[in-house]
Amino acid sequence: MCKLLYKLLIQQPCMQHNFLIFNFHRTAAASLSSVSLKGRSFLTLKDFSPDEIKRLLWVSGDLKHRIKHEKQYLPLLQGKSIAMIFEKRSTRTRMSTETGFALLGGHPCFLKSEDIHLGVNESSTDTARVLSGLCDIVLARVYSHSTLEELDKEASIPIINGLSDLSHPIQILADYLTLQEHYGSLSGLTVSWIGDGNNVLHSFMMSAAKLGIHLKIATPKGYEPEKSVIEEAQRLSKEHGTKLVLTNDPMEAAHGSNVLVTSTWVSMGQEEEKKRGLMTLKVTKLLCRQHVEPNQTGPSCTVFHGKWGRWRWMTRYSTLPVHLSFLRQRTGNGPTWVWWFLF
Repeated sequence: MCKLLYKLLIQQPCMQHNFLIFNFHRTAAASLSSVSLKGRSFLTLKDFSPDEIKRLLWVSGDLKHRIKHEKQYLPLLQGKSIAMIFEKRSTRTRMSTETGFALLGGHPCFLKSEDIHLGVNESSTDTARVLSGLCDIVLARVYSHSTLEELDKEASIPIINGLSDLSHPIQILADYLTLQEHYGSLSGLTVSWIGDGNNVLHSFMMSAAKLGIHLKIATPKGYEPEKSVIEEAQRLSKEHGTKLVLTNDPMEAAHGSNVLVTSTWVSMGQEEEKKRGLMTLKVTKLLCRQHVEPNQTGPSCTVFHGKWGRWRWMTRYSTLPVHLSFLRQRTGNGPTWVWWFLF
């Protein structure tokens, strides 16, 4: 399988696909080809090196182009099955996972919490052992990150974090791929987060510096990221020479930024706790006009919003119309193209 993947994805790259948008020269691609993620779980981006993240993005873009635009048939996961455990509902995570796994020749099996009674009738240990004998990989979208850690500890197959209260790494990979396609390169971008210190922000903070991204964060008082995540992000920023700004002022965070990122007002399961505190923090037309840098492709900044799934629309700061093309681009970049790495 590894030789086949190498032949498909390295020795015979798609010549028609403009890889300049990924800003990878041949030497860089060659160095990334030695990265192996076979058999590893994917719980948090903290566990992955810069080259490993870049490799994921590079091959994700290649697979996306081959399958979606060239209509190639690449059954890299033929004979494999994935168990999808969803304690929390989702449209995009479910559809992109099922679609991507099927397009690569695998068989997805969707399991609601009512189907398997995770942690109720069966312990996480029992569930992990049973699934390890019946399928090849597990994606779990759960309330508590400890559930993922328990599954990973007892399973003999890779466990993928589809979302937890601590992090949402596959969401951020999709976001990075979208930005990379739009801007041409991630290194040197300044991304501003305006919202609460939630799981999505945690994933940004665990990975942005590794890709050369400057991160500016505005959260309401009392809704800051977890202290351990802040400390790790500060360490990464220092190590990789990027800027990290933490503030309670959205104007300060937005100033000079290429991209503004907002999140849902309230994460699922935290409605009453956070509703009042977050309503004072908004991305406004005035904020975009006064503080965001025009991007390199035209007189516009990039704003992503997510009341129904983050990064919902891109707006020009002068008029704020909806850019449906960018919405379609972002929606198409779910965790569809990354699964083959783990086999």
